[in-house]
Amino acid sequence: MSATRMHGHVDPRFAPIREMLDGFLVRDPSLSAQLCVHVRGERVIDLVGGESLDHDSVTGVYSATKGIAALTIARLLDSRALALDAPVAEHWPEFADAGKDRVTVGDLLSHRAGLPILDDVVPLDELTSSAPAAARLAAQLPLWVPGTAFGYHGITIGILIEELVRRVEGRELRDAHEAEIRAPRDADFFIGLPASEDHRYVDVRPMRPTEEQAAELASRPQGDPVLTRMFANFEAGDEWSESGVSTNNPDVRRAGPAGIGGVGSARGLARLYSDALPGAERPIASQETFAAMRQMRSWGIDRTLGVPNAFGTVFMVPQPRQPFGSHRAFGHDGGGGALAFADPETGVAFGYIPVPMQYPGGADPRAVAIAREVRALASA
Repeated sequence: MSATRMHGHVDPRFAPIREMLDGFLVRDPSLSAQLCVHVRGERVIDLVGGESLDHDSVTGVYSATKGIAALTIARLLDSRALALDAPVAEHWPEFADAGKDRVTVGDLLSHRAGLPILDDVVPLDELTSSAPAAARLAAQLPLWVPGTAFGYHGITIGILIEELVRRVEGRELRDAHEAEIRAPRDADFFIGLPASEDHRYVDVRPMRPTEEQAAELASRPQGDPVLTRMFANFEAGDEWSESGVSTNNPDVRRAGPAGIGGVGSARGLARLYSDALPGAERPIASQETFAAMRQMRSWGIDRTLGVPNAFGTVFMVPQPRQPFGSHRAFGHDGGGGALAFADPETGVAFGYIPVPMQYPGGADPRAVAIAREVRALASA
């Protein structure tokens, strides 16, 4: 079977999507990709192509993990164990230190708390076992007055989510995800990949930019101390200096940090987002809860990343820089190019994972183009 052609199932209504992906593979022989799409509970696209991936492959998806971690938050909101307008300190009293007593759960989970980095570089095990890092954040003075600005908490929002789950449920997020989200649906997405699944794991591979793309990357403004620290907060040690907080490091893969450490397939992503849509077979939470979570809380120039961004509660929502769905869509991308979301307007649940990492960072632009075409075909 040719590595430059997609293989798998496509409903005839969505045949143009296979043609799009075939074209991408022909134009970029280094690309491998998985794509899975459900529409109103029916799997209508299940494709894979390229030399590095097959249907059963799993790999790291970086920040697309945040959207899956948000499903546990949705479950807690739905049960009223959490409330978006409640102070975080109601569940986590130590968090009230340094003027954070009035920070709400909603502000914390929409990148508005002013805690995008730790003040100190700490050992990696404070990420893989995040309670110590959470204690540091609880004691820390925010970089900005909470609620007055927003900036992407690239890794720390995962630590904050994990601590909230510990405080509310008394267990680790990865255990809650396994018991309540993944296992009941036999979904191929893990927050904490078991060693028994390692044989399916495909390494995250570095971006291969063209000369023009490399020049653009080199021309980006350098030196923002917040952005620099965000991805250098954890000391991985010499053995894992190259993979660092990547899931290529087995300690990270096994722990599954909620900000960046999920491992799975496009099938797994689409399966889970499908149960966030109206009419789901096994609904994760009510549509009222997901509507509250997709309500935009942060919009504008992201203080951390320096680009336009838009967030609800944990979830990214569509905006002009990344128009992946309707105004009702919610999901998350990943630094390697992954994109996953649910769109109640069209009934689409979408999962896409590429290898290697894709320019320019965040969602692969090809994923956004595919998503827009899927939306058009689903709406026809």
